[in-house]
Amino acid sequence: MSKITNLVLITVAALSIDASARTSTLVDCTHLDSDHPQKAKRYLMCLDGNIELLERDRQAWINKLIMDTEELEKDTGNTQLMPIIKRSLLSQSRYMEDSCKWRYLKELPNSTSAAKVYKRCKIAFLQHHTKELKANF
Repeated sequence: MSKITNLVLITVAALSIDASARTSTLVDCTHLDSDHPQKAKRYLMCLDGNIELLERDRQAWINKLIMDTEELEKDTGNTQLMPIIKRSLLSQSRYMEDSCKWRYLKELPNSTSAAKVYKRCKIAFLQHHTKELKANF
């Protein structure tokens, strides 16, 4: 029974490592970039896939930060940290949305170009914010 349990644990660990490696690998969408409507659609869908991966990765780091902060609160009794972290996360999300939105609006009336700019902007912000969340200041 012990060998089976160990085998299951090793398999689960290997699958979770493989899954986490896949989530951080973005697809290179540049070869799909085109002004042709059908090709542009594939490009935008590719960017959407990257945005989903980045949002998932960012959320995992946010969850880790919150769990670590909850543990710190239990250990130290310092309850000032969590409200500031939550406020900063909300502010970051609003800033990202507004920054990408004005870039989108600037490209209108060309909605395809506007969508490309918005999605590339969001990818850049998500990458940067995740990098900041990973940093141990």
